[in-house]
Amino acid sequence: MSTTVTDEQIRALAATAKPYSLALLQWGPDRTMDGADAIELEHQRRMVSLRAEGVIAILCPVASDTVAGVAIMTVPAEEAAEIMAGDPCVRAGMLRYEVHPCHGFPGDTLPL
Repeated sequence: MSTTVTDEQIRALAATAKPYSLALLQWGPDRTMDGADAIELEHQRRMVSLRAEGVIAILCPVASDTVAGVAIMTVPAEEAAEIMAGDPCVRAGMLRYEVHPCHGFPGDTLPL
């Protein structure tokens, strides 16, 4: 590490932390069921809509046979779990999800 960070900088950053929810999506047993492509398209449409509405701050699909994606959500964990339970792919058994409360720092972004 080449950047020196002081204790004061750490405390100042920690003071800005805000609660978020992390949703981890994993492929389920029915990933390749009949009609899966149409159901996944509705899942994608829903996730992008939630992103546009600000419910999802960061949306990261994952190229993996086990992990489908990660979403950082701006709502409490209980609400995030309810949202994910209503997902078309979750309801069809194509995806499973876990929601965890987490903290992040407002203004953090993915680089362009």
